[in-house]
Amino acid sequence: MKILNIKSTLILIVISALSFNCSSDDDYTPPNTGGGNNEPDFSGVYAQQDQMGRPAVNTVFVSSDSKNMFNTTIPSEQNADFQNMFQTNLEALSPAFANPGDMNALGQDAAAFTTLLATDVLNLSLDGTTTFYDGTNVLTGRALADDVITVELLLIFGGEDFSENPTLSNDNVDANDKPFLTSFPYLAAPW
Repeated sequence: MKILNIKSTLILIVISALSFNCSSDDDYTPPNTGGGNNEPDFSGVYAQQDQMGRPAVNTVFVSSDSKNMFNTTIPSEQNADFQNMFQTNLEALSPAFANPGDMNALGQDAAAFTTLLATDVLNLSLDGTTTFYDGTNVLTGRALADDVITVELLLIFGGEDFSENPTLSNDNVDANDKPFLTSFPYLAAPW
């Protein structure tokens, strides 16, 4: 139940951020907040708190003493700075990557897979299916009903055909505890 709450909360945050930051109005002019030059005022102190393009990935693969550095590193630099840490932690954590040459269902060995994971962004297909995994498409976006944590567990522990380590490859949360709405904001009301 707690994992589901976290998943629902994260999805709501992502949807909220997208709905407030997406616009088809190319002629939008921001309000005059920057001292007369029509530029927004970004003065003040801001701090990046957490990056979660792929939920739980940062939590599992970034060592606790490196969390703050990871969360403030821009995604284009994350792979160079953290891929080795991700690979070391993956190989120590997953029996599916215990031997050199072991691969996951994406056909990636530990180095290739952690290269993908170390850049903490949510990939999105603009011309195909948007899903975390639907049996064919993998990491092409994310739909509300996608079982993100189970997919991540399968890619980490499931081996080449998702059959390895079955007790580690499923969070056993198969659905939201409430049905999703059919209109915006789509998420079920909180308990």
